Amino acid sequence: MREVGHTQEPLNAGTAHSARVYDYILGGKNHYEADEAAGNAMVEVWPALPAHMRANRAFMHRVSNYLARERGIKQFLDIGTGLPTSPNLHEVVQKTEPTARILYVDNDPIVLNYAQALLDSTPQGRTTYVHADMLDPDAILGSPEFRDTLSLDEPVALLVIGILHFIHPDDDDHGLIQRLLDPLPPGSYLAATIGTADFAPEEVGRVAERYAEEGMPMALRTQAEAATFFDGLELVDPGVVQVHKWRPEPDDEQVNDADIAMYGALARKPA
Repeated sequence: MREVGHTQEPLNAGTAHSARVYDYILGGKNHYEADEAAGNAMVEVWPALPAHMRANRAFMHRVSNYLARERGIKQFLDIGTGLPTSPNLHEVVQKTEPTARILYVDNDPIVLNYAQALLDSTPQGRTTYVHADMLDPDAILGSPEFRDTLSLDEPVALLVIGILHFIHPDDDDHGLIQRLLDPLPPGSYLAATIGTADFAPEEVGRVAERYAEEGMPMALRTQAEAATFFDGLELVDPGVVQVHKWRPEPDDEQVNDADIAMYGALARKPA
């Protein structure tokens, strides 16, 4: 089953958006000249940026497959979905668990406009999209799509991939995560990736400056700061590590540590 929560919205093609820049750098086609210009400027100051972004997406694939295959999770809440790029989350988890139910959430109109065409569920499962902002958890948790897609009688995996570095402490970053976790039952999981300048501070700092010039200021965090998002949860080994070091697989792209500016982790909500 496939559902989308709202009708199409007008696009702002003249201003770069993080989801479209991400799509452009990954080699996608759903972007505009402003996104290409911003992406080119960022890659110019840090040529490793495409490898970094691929590693972030590979983490999402591994962690979601692990949750479905090893932990039996059948429900997924994906915040900051971004533009659909196969394999998407539902394609990964429904390959293992065809009855899996996925609720995608993003606030970019272009993601909404492409969601209906690209997000196909298995007949046994369900894939739904809601146009909402992480800064307003109540809009997500109170949406009909949330109520109709996810059951709070069984665990839910909350995925926040590649978005927390755009959420600043002034926006109550930890509070937003907690408000999304609070209604989820024990045994639920939080998977997140968190931008950092720990490994290539000059290069990543220049990328952050470019994002800020495009109206997308970033909050880069140390490992200790990244770990605080998982306070009160039970971390799954190997804990908070660079994304390419989280349960790597033999066929993963080989990268240098200095080329990856993202921490990732998975943690379980205790009883």
